[in-house]
Amino acid sequence: MNISLQNVDKVSAVLTAQIEKADYQEKVEKALKTLRQRVNMPGFRKGMVPMGLIKKQYGTSVLLEEVDKLLQEKVGEYIRENKVDMLGTPLPKENNINFETDENFEFSFDIALAPEFNVELSAADTIDYYDINVTDEMVDQQVKMYTQRTAKYDKVEDYQDNDMLKGLLAELDENGNTKEGGLQVEGAVMMPSYMKNDDQKAIFNGAKVNTVLVFNPSVAFDNSEVELASLLKVKKEEVAAHTGNFSFQIEEITRMIPGELTQELFDQVLGEGKASNEEEFRAQIKDSIAKQFEGDSDYKFMVDVRTYLANKVGKLEFADELMKRIMLENNKEKGEEFVNENYDKSLEELTWHLIKEKLVEANNIKVEQGDITDMAKEATRAQFAQYGMINVPDELLENYSKEMLKKRESVEALVNRVIESKLGDALKTQVTLNHKAVSAEAVSYTHLRA
Repeated sequence: MNISLQNVDKVSAVLTAQIEKADYQEKVEKALKTLRQRVNMPGFRKGMVPMGLIKKQYGTSVLLEEVDKLLQEKVGEYIRENKVDMLGTPLPKENNINFETDENFEFSFDIALAPEFNVELSAADTIDYYDINVTDEMVDQQVKMYTQRTAKYDKVEDYQDNDMLKGLLAELDENGNTKEGGLQVEGAVMMPSYMKNDDQKAIFNGAKVNTVLVFNPSVAFDNSEVELASLLKVKKEEVAAHTGNFSFQIEEITRMIPGELTQELFDQVLGEGKASNEEEFRAQIKDSIAKQFEGDSDYKFMVDVRTYLANKVGKLEFADELMKRIMLENNKEKGEEFVNENYDKSLEELTWHLIKEKLVEANNIKVEQGDITDMAKEATRAQFAQYGMINVPDELLENYSKEMLKKRESVEALVNRVIESKLGDALKTQVTLNHKAVSAEAVSYTHLRA
């Protein structure tokens, strides 16, 4: 079997494969013999059908199948061994072949080649790197969350902001009397601090147990169907029928008393012996928040690297018509309109992919199984950290990460994260970083992830 590649231009070529009878004959004969053992044909015992009949009925289809398998195998070998930098898959040209009469075959394929370009980064290249400041307010919020977990709830006599009220809710008529047949909700629970209207919220200031207050739920909760349906115990579509005033007899006021910053809490959050006083505890919390922000800063850095290199490399040359054919082949159900609308965006993604491949090769970046396992644990740890869980037992991390590694799409995503992480670390040592100290408020998470 003879395979050759002829360049049409810098970004396209034609691959030609010539197959002779000797290349496939043995495989076809073997396939026919195997088929003969399975075929049931009237008038013959199973496995005893004459080979002539087998060839007459199945010969062409078996030949086509074996030639196709041989073609895929050998073309794939040729591309790998000759390191053909191909984009997509080979597209068959219109080959005039008759499998019923021909013995020797010639197949031609259009090949899209990756454009040739160089990409390098050095200290002469300056790229922004955002360092997000961890403020005392952020630490305060995190510490508050932990103390709330160990909070206790006391029954009190007078209302303060953030207290929870429980009582009898009754609908009033236009004269301010209890409405005949109106809504009444026993044991209604609400927190005035969540009301959206300040005037309505103020009605509850300083209220005491057994006080009867009059307020308007619709105004208080800005006509939110979800909140009103929950409070009034009606369906969302029924809320609009109850927009007037209600009386509320306070039967119970509950106040949350945050837990204290004790050694038990320090050990519970951070692990035993990691902090022995509030100052050390807050320092550890600050480090944890900073580590979470570091991942966002690295992500933003790689986004900026992509933009910087795309501008530095410039517009690459592609075999546009051939690339559109390949894209259409991969999106047959979406049609040409989809290809035309998304082609430019597809080239942007492909350009970055090609740039990143060169950077990965230049920096000798490899992905080992241990890297994937470690990244799975790190991803799991980050998910727990989002909910304030810092001291997660190794066994729990192990179990969660194992589940993640069972899914193929998860493994592929982890491999990409490992590559991005290693590449980012390498590039940060090669370029000049223009550090920019920013607050989380000034540069939102969505901005960093943009």
